[in-house]
Amino acid sequence: MTFLRSLGAALAAVGLLASCAPRTGPAAAPVRASTPVASVSFYPREAGLVWTYLPESEDTSAVPYVLRGLGPTIFSGVTVTASQLSGRGADQTWYRLYDSRGVRLLGFHKPGVTVSLNPAWQEYPSETAWKVGLVWQGQSAITVASDEGKVQAQGTLNYRYEVQDRRQVKTQAGTFDVWVVTRQISDDVGGLFPATEQLWFTPYVGEVRTPEGLLLTSRNFAPKGGSR
Repeated sequence: MTFLRSLGAALAAVGLLASCAPRTGPAAAPVRASTPVASVSFYPREAGLVWTYLPESEDTSAVPYVLRGLGPTIFSGVTVTASQLSGRGADQTWYRLYDSRGVRLLGFHKPGVTVSLNPAWQEYPSETAWKVGLVWQGQSAITVASDEGKVQAQGTLNYRYEVQDRRQVKTQAGTFDVWVVTRQISDDVGGLFPATEQLWFTPYVGEVRTPEGLLLTSRNFAPKGGSR
């Protein structure tokens, strides 16, 4: 009887383990969080916005870069708005200020490194300033620090922007009326940025072409006034 009771207990334990074991079947979707977006700003920055990009001339089936609006956070003691680019090993988060002056970049983070800019880099002008021929420029001190806070490099960044055209372009994401902007950058901390690049900006959409040469392929929102 003792043997039978032991065997019964063993079988019961096996049954319990079996009931707790993962079940086979269709793969479950990964756990994700999403934020509904009720409206989009002239310079889109709302938490929950998502853009996908591919390098120019690359096949549309390739793995895209994904840009996400993360919303408000703190950077260097200042309330800012964060956005993150990921994909193909990329992992970079930007920290920006949005106000009546336009868009200013306070810094960004890559794995192991944080770059701070003082004063903040003026990336875009005020909403009402846009016109062909508009030029803005400036200079910022750069500090490159490790995640432990150790300063690795310091230097100066000089930038100049010029709005050269306004035209219609078509990408995988649709047809857009874009401002064509040439950006020129120089720095003395090892060339953190492309020296000269062209970007395309559309209000209420964002960058249709980034300074790194990535073209917009999709987004999870419609711009103000329709899908264009």
